[in-house]
Amino acid sequence: MAALDPTSPELQRRARQALYWRLLSAIFEQGEVGASLEDLAAGLAKHSGLPKELLDPKVTIDLLVARFPELRDEFARPLPGFEPPAGVEAADGAGAPTPEPPPGDLPGVVKRALVVSKLLLNAFGPNTQGKVSAQGYSQWAKDVEWLEGALGLPPGSLRTGQGGGAMSSAPSGMGMPSGGGGEASRPPIGDDELRAGLAVLEADMIHRMDLREVLKDPELSKRLTPSMALIEQLLWDKGNLSGPALQNAKRLIARYVDELAKVLKLQMRQVMSRVRDRSVPPKRVYRNLDLKRTVWKNLTNWDPKARKLYVDRLFYHHTGKKSLPTRLVIIVDQSGSMTSAMVQTTILASIFASLPNVVVNLIAFDTRVIDLTPHVHDPVETLLRTKLGGGNDMRLALDTAAPYIDSPRNTAIVVISDFYDWSDFFSVLRQWKESGCHLIPVGSLHTTGYFSVNPEYRDKFKEIGSPILHGSPKKLIEQIKKVM
Repeated sequence: MAALDPTSPELQRRARQALYWRLLSAIFEQGEVGASLEDLAAGLAKHSGLPKELLDPKVTIDLLVARFPELRDEFARPLPGFEPPAGVEAADGAGAPTPEPPPGDLPGVVKRALVVSKLLLNAFGPNTQGKVSAQGYSQWAKDVEWLEGALGLPPGSLRTGQGGGAMSSAPSGMGMPSGGGGEASRPPIGDDELRAGLAVLEADMIHRMDLREVLKDPELSKRLTPSMALIEQLLWDKGNLSGPALQNAKRLIARYVDELAKVLKLQMRQVMSRVRDRSVPPKRVYRNLDLKRTVWKNLTNWDPKARKLYVDRLFYHHTGKKSLPTRLVIIVDQSGSMTSAMVQTTILASIFASLPNVVVNLIAFDTRVIDLTPHVHDPVETLLRTKLGGGNDMRLALDTAAPYIDSPRNTAIVVISDFYDWSDFFSVLRQWKESGCHLIPVGSLHTTGYFSVNPEYRDKFKEIGSPILHGSPKKLIEQIKKVM
């Protein structure tokens, strides 16, 4: 490398390639090869006037930009090609994208490659391994927020999926170089794959954390960032918690439920708003007068000589809103693989239960059944009463729900499961549908990660005209709207 002209594009290409190989070796702990690449990266950083802390994965990005303020803009601005969509705010301090280093600017190339490496190394590297403390977990969550900002995404978009926005196609500089000038050898991964990978990584970190000890300390528990992985671990272990640890666990669950409820309520409002029942005659009062329509419909009565419009018919706005079926029966699988659906279902049930003239029954099952109807208005209490476990016996849940179906045509039945269940449940659901119930089978209430639905029942539900729904909770809300 020393024999090359310091301003040559070839040297820039080799430097960038070496730094990205160093990133991969650091993530996968490549021993002697990794040590050589670390030495090379340290030499490039020193030659470019960059601090050695930029190479240390144990130094958080918050600490790095506090000690070296000149690096803040490098981390805060979205990378080229990852600007946030219109109307979506990026991470705090984000501005215009960092321009590509001009030809001959070796320090600029090194700085950009090390900034990208730092973002990815702190999110996926050694900090996620070994024993995890509450402080370490909290710092990792902050570093992931910096990565989200660099990708043009709002905080929380990758870890919780609640931030909104979408990742644009990655530029070539973001992909790992294959054998030449920084070009990616395959299309860069998308935000869904990143989110799924982070979810698995976070769940493993929380599993290795001594969560019971952390929860006993109010200050340590405050450092925890609520997420689906953390909530799942709390629900699994709640039977072993008591005193301050249980109270801190409840507070964490409540924080996550409140955050997710805001998103679901917004989706509910967007789907359910402006639904009018045209079969209900409008109230003939002045405040409901549709003036524009009245004028338009009576234009044939215009008297040009008198310059007057004679009105022989008034038109009014429809104000009667359509209502949901009188009863909404939600039957949800509470086995371990359905935790995400269970959490979102309890929140949705509480929102529907708050609507006027709607009665909601919530029943959870695995090989046992819990009738959660008395607690449906309180999603936190509902979650704390669930018992995550393995196995399915939906027929028991259907037998529990049967007495609630007193008026089939005014009843919507939502069944949430992966349908890997060998009890005789399908004949009951088909009978309910034939009696006039609105049947909505749901296989998933999330959009990322692996999910499997029993293909046998996927076909059976299609045959009776009720295909299995899966995707975001908004899809379920829209489906319930259709049966109104």
